[in-house]
Amino acid sequence: MRIAVIGATGMIGHHTAVSVLERGHDLTIIHRASSNLDKLNDLTFHSAIADLSDESALIDAMTKVDAVINCAAPYPIEPIPWREEVTGSLSAMDCFYRACEQSDLKKIVYLGGAIALQKRKNGTPADERDEYQQAPSNKNPYLQAKWAMDEQAIRMAKQGLPIVIGIPSMTFGEFDYGPSTGQLLVGVANQSLPGYVRGKRNVIYAGDAGLGLVLACEKGQAGERYLFTGTNTSMDELIAIMSRISAKPKLKTLPLSVAKIVSSIQTFKYKRLKGDLPKVSDTAIAVMSSGQFLDGSKARKELGFEATHSLDETIEKAYKWFVDNGYIN
Repeated sequence: MRIAVIGATGMIGHHTAVSVLERGHDLTIIHRASSNLDKLNDLTFHSAIADLSDESALIDAMTKVDAVINCAAPYPIEPIPWREEVTGSLSAMDCFYRACEQSDLKKIVYLGGAIALQKRKNGTPADERDEYQQAPSNKNPYLQAKWAMDEQAIRMAKQGLPIVIGIPSMTFGEFDYGPSTGQLLVGVANQSLPGYVRGKRNVIYAGDAGLGLVLACEKGQAGERYLFTGTNTSMDELIAIMSRISAKPKLKTLPLSVAKIVSSIQTFKYKRLKGDLPKVSDTAIAVMSSGQFLDGSKARKELGFEATHSLDETIEKAYKWFVDNGYIN
């Protein structure tokens, strides 16, 4: 199959591209003209230039492929109002779906977020069925944007597009140039975070997440969600592993209310005093407050997906990459 990957210069996108090749498919990378393709030296691929806001270029880029895996869904970096985040995210995806409607694609894989799954009140692991019936009451920009894009993907699938939603859990691994979720590991290793909020998590290696997305492209049913999970763990255990691997003291715990205050102060300094981007961002707050155990049995049964990396191996691989690339002092 000829598979295009959008967002291959990011962590999950890069690992997805690797899995496309390892599964024997032909790889096309759709990227901006300004993208640094030196990041992709380990890959053999066809290049197609298109911005997510350029419908015509996207159509041209997808003319010679059978399927597309979009790993470039918007991810909040700078703190902005939640309505603005949602509007911008949906607009970019609208353009992408319009281009898909005019392309002869057998499968479209959208990279969803586990945060869009509603937290179970009884504490048992959530799965693909745990969806909000209406917009979440929490107006965190990241949560609102991921929920809105998830609903958008389902709506477009009902209108006939062959969209499959692939949802990796909290992901760590190489090629996390942002960093995105790797901010936590970098913060622990550099001792730059004031603390962490206790809670439940599921953690997966980025290479396993990438494999899951390719399996969703190969075998997934249009309109369905597939949750790719690794290890259910606690933030206490996760931070302890990061501290041991980085040989740094364990961070102290923070009540969620205190973390929100820290985030507000850092955001104020960034916006009003031209300071650094918040270390404790709105996105980090959303992830910390919405963490839960996850059940990935649907992907195991229907797609044959199995995570291959333990929690320790996942953090060790990510830590080594961050050290080798100068993110960790």
